[in-house]
Amino acid sequence: MNEPTPRSQVLRIPALTRVEGETALHLRIHDGTVTETRLAIYEAPRFFEAFLRGRAHTEPPDLTSRICGICPVAYQMSACRAIEDACGVTVDGQLSALRRLLYCGEWIESQTLHIHLLHAPDFLGHDDVIGLSRTHRDHVERGLRLKQIGNAVVELLGGRAIHPVNVRLGGFHRTPTRNELRPLAERLRTALDDAWDTVRWVAGFDFPDAECDADFFALAEAGTYAIESGIPAVLPYDEPLAPLSFPLRDFSRHITEAQVPYSTALHSRLDGRRHLTGSLARWAISGHLLSATALEAAREAGLGEPPGLPGATGTGNGTVCRNPYRSILVRAVEVLYAVEEALRIVDAYEPPPRPYVEVPARAGTGHGATEAPRGLLYHRYTLGDGGRITDARIVPPTAQNQGAIEEDLRRNVQAGLDRGEASEAELTHLCERAVRNHDPCISCSAHFLELDIEHIRGSDPSPRG
Repeated sequence: MNEPTPRSQVLRIPALTRVEGETALHLRIHDGTVTETRLAIYEAPRFFEAFLRGRAHTEPPDLTSRICGICPVAYQMSACRAIEDACGVTVDGQLSALRRLLYCGEWIESQTLHIHLLHAPDFLGHDDVIGLSRTHRDHVERGLRLKQIGNAVVELLGGRAIHPVNVRLGGFHRTPTRNELRPLAERLRTALDDAWDTVRWVAGFDFPDAECDADFFALAEAGTYAIESGIPAVLPYDEPLAPLSFPLRDFSRHITEAQVPYSTALHSRLDGRRHLTGSLARWAISGHLLSATALEAAREAGLGEPPGLPGATGTGNGTVCRNPYRSILVRAVEVLYAVEEALRIVDAYEPPPRPYVEVPARAGTGHGATEAPRGLLYHRYTLGDGGRITDARIVPPTAQNQGAIEEDLRRNVQAGLDRGEASEAELTHLCERAVRNHDPCISCSAHFLELDIEHIRGSDPSPRG
């Protein structure tokens, strides 16, 4: 009997739409089995860590905000916390509350952008938001309204909606008056209704069955849903009983990065294992600390009770959602929470006596981490005697999620092959949906999608170099 002739099929997609950044995907399939997945980020390296060396300790908040136009606040806040930690300074009171308010604005605009403009078309049979607007105009308009209020919060506190300029070490260059914040309160109250409607709308989507087997990784903070501060916590996939935490200063002992030959982004491992950071991880680790309104919305949306609530049933102490397709639900609940939290801060605001506290330079190493919309963002800076930066390390959430995304891609494509979905169009659609579930900010991680699928039959299945 003649051996089957080896056959190969290459599928190329010039660019993946509805994500931030550019990358390529290579799949290797041998006799119907996916043997290799490579998410190759090919944008040029950003070199931020290199050119921060030699800069003054006051510069990272402004410089690192340029890493991303979608989540600049996350970079500013993480940088501030790391430098302040190195200098032994704590920012609290109303200045801390204003930072949380600013971060809520970014959560609102970024999560809303993903839900309405990038992710929802996948669930409703459209190629993009233009097509979606023809059949769901009211929902798209609602999303734009929510994004506008998020932008308004960032602009008022940050000086402008993109790459804010009012943030500085120790606080802000200028803090708002109560009268300046008052108009925000009225808009936020209206936004609460829009956020509720978004949760109910997303809850009606059809979610394919899927499961992510990575460990969950997010910040945790006593008494509140962690956003702008906290300590790292891990919920292991195979021991989902309670999160394990470690001091932020030990981040580099647990998170290791390695360069892979096919990507300009570093791949991260958590104690040698795949991990996932972002909305699903935050829900699993700190969901019980959401507001009563957000928890009510989560129950109505079908997320159940989060882990940690007394009397909750399901995996561990509550429901650990591991379906990446349902991450859009958690994002919708987080938008509702951020709107409500922003309104709470505005209503309780009293202008601080000074817009910032002094952060005098001193030699040392500082660590800072916050929860960007896409997950945990870590900064570490070492300062010399003159306050000049001698070393910098930035670990963005998308780079941490690369391993989990590649495994999700493998599982989705394998499931599609098992169902008989093997055409180029079907496999491409599966891959695009799988990636967009995680809302990667590829530019941050380096930086989508050229897809290269190679089918091999009757030959050596081992991966090529």
